[in-house]
Amino acid sequence: MNRVAITGLGVVSPAGQSVRDYWDCLIAGRPALTPSQLGMAAQTAGRLVGEVKGFDPAAHFEPAQVLLLDRVSQFAVVAARQAVSQSGLTLGGALAERTAAIIGTGSGGHGTVDESFRRLYAQGAARLHPLTIPKAMISAPASQVSIFCGTKGPAFAVSSACASASHAIGQAFHMVRGGTVTCAVAGGAEASLTFGAMKGWEAMRIMSPDTCRPFSRERKGMVIGEGAAVVVLEALDHARGRGADILAEIVGFGMSADSQDLTAPDANGMARAIGAALADAASPADAIDYVNAHGTGTTANDAAETAALHLSFGAHARQLAVSSTKSAIGHALGAAGALELVAAIMAIRDGIAPPTMNYLGTDADCDLDYVPNEARRMPVRTILSNSFAFGGLNAVLAARRYTG
Repeated sequence: MNRVAITGLGVVSPAGQSVRDYWDCLIAGRPALTPSQLGMAAQTAGRLVGEVKGFDPAAHFEPAQVLLLDRVSQFAVVAARQAVSQSGLTLGGALAERTAAIIGTGSGGHGTVDESFRRLYAQGAARLHPLTIPKAMISAPASQVSIFCGTKGPAFAVSSACASASHAIGQAFHMVRGGTVTCAVAGGAEASLTFGAMKGWEAMRIMSPDTCRPFSRERKGMVIGEGAAVVVLEALDHARGRGADILAEIVGFGMSADSQDLTAPDANGMARAIGAALADAASPADAIDYVNAHGTGTTANDAAETAALHLSFGAHARQLAVSSTKSAIGHALGAAGALELVAAIMAIRDGIAPPTMNYLGTDADCDLDYVPNEARRMPVRTILSNSFAFGGLNAVLAARRYTG
């Protein structure tokens, strides 16, 4: 079994379009939530969203390429290019054939679908762009990452709602660890801040009327976001052999299904995924320093996740630093797990736990240390990154500092 190194990170987020800008915004405690400026999505009740502001496709792609890329694929490719560049990998020859591209997304090309339906039903269009389906398909981001980065090994999409990116990275981790591939470009992307999608979220009545305040009293719901994050994974011996800068190691991945309800969270299902990640990492519970929580800001999710942490960690739960970076960038759905893993890796690198912003004080059902409102300098050696999705689809990643 190979040890698995992380050698590259890439981010396109509401808080910045690079890892450094994203991380600096998180630890400075500057929420990046604003009213949407994206076309008809701006008409959805003036709600705050985590929108990637000022993203210019022309800065990254030729005009002919832009025609083939939905916004979600643009985000994925830009983040993947950043990650591959940082890793220093040259993906050619035999290595390209042993490099996977696995990208998670909940909605795929939602912007393409929304615009196509508007043209058909509102404008009476008789035909659509001939590449509507290739742009909109769930697998488009994975395909485009493979094309632009030059990977020739396994390439596929993972779609498990808000756990999509974590499942994608977890699958890549298992493939590298088991020797199926040498390297993987893995993560998640989402770009569904469209009029249709936002009206759908509004109908669920779980959207916050003000802001996202996970685990806090007076929390009122989610804020929807968008973006992408990608990591480069490779067998540790391969990374060391080429002198790569090893950012951290992924050491465990756990999954579970609640098998109960399509939308109601279940603490026991969450705890099973946490336990599976710890077992996969061969890590005692008390080795975990920091948890980047799923932390959506809904009453039910935050209470269930807190209960799951108590179930999983016992007395050590009160020693954990737990925070939700969704408080700063919103819930990026299928991209969320990758954005949050990048934040957790940077916490390891810099010895800083990012804060849970907008926190107003203790809630009766949320009684842990949520790193309220200000980043905290602390030793961060081993982390968990939690993703708990609609449908009861749970995924938890474990990573630790690389020490040789």
